Amino acid sequence: MLIGRRFGRPGLIGTVARTAVITGTAAMTAGAIAHHQQQKYATAQDAEAYEREQDAEKYGTVPQYAAPAAASATTDPLIEKINQLAALHASGVLTDAEFSEAKAKLLAG
Repeated sequence: MLIGRRFGRPGLIGTVARTAVITGTAAMTAGAIAHHQQQKYATAQDAEAYEREQDAEKYGTVPQYAAPAAASATTDPLIEKINQLAALHASGVLTDAEFSEAKAKLLAG
């Protein structure tokens, strides 16, 4: 006689454990895909830079490198507050109506 053994649907702990495994697997897969894409883009950029250097040596020209894009520093407090609201809206903390209302108050005042 088995005591405490349950057959049928999993209980709460079983469901939570399965959800945790699925979530962890999805996160690892997404991270691996992102890492692979970053590696691919870095390799392509390295190859492009190498080709520019080879052309420069071959034709005796100085390679023209693109200036790195400057990070846009937002100094306007209104824009920063709207960005914070947008982040809260994107994360699900604010509904569409709450976001629109808060944004309207910021822009009006």
